Amino acid sequence: MAKTVILVDDSKTILATAQMALEGCEKNGSILLKTYQNPAELLERLTTGEENFDLLISDINMPQMSGLDLSSALKSDERFKNKPILVLTTESTQAMKDRGKEIGVTGWMVKPFSDDKLVQAVKMVLGI
Repeated sequence: MAKTVILVDDSKTILATAQMALEGCEKNGSILLKTYQNPAELLERLTTGEENFDLLISDINMPQMSGLDLSSALKSDERFKNKPILVLTTESTQAMKDRGKEIGVTGWMVKPFSDDKLVQAVKMVLGI
């Protein structure tokens, strides 16, 4: 059964790039990729049960809500506290990475990312 991967980023370009990178995983049935541009909308859908994920990939800097705030909200919810979250961002400071680690994010990828590294990270985290 396909694993649900949700990618949230306010950039349509990043969403399209990631979709193309993960297309092979979608075509072979190992993942189902869903994308969101608004993390607040995603959080609402997750908390109401309309949406769920096996892996969340989130940007940090988004206008409606930061990816770290989204991650923190999810990690404080019993339903999501053990689910993996990868950060995909331009932020690369140690302080920001430390904050992510404190929240409980699984991994950190800095933009621009290579397609291969994204696919490798998704496969590794999901065990596919």
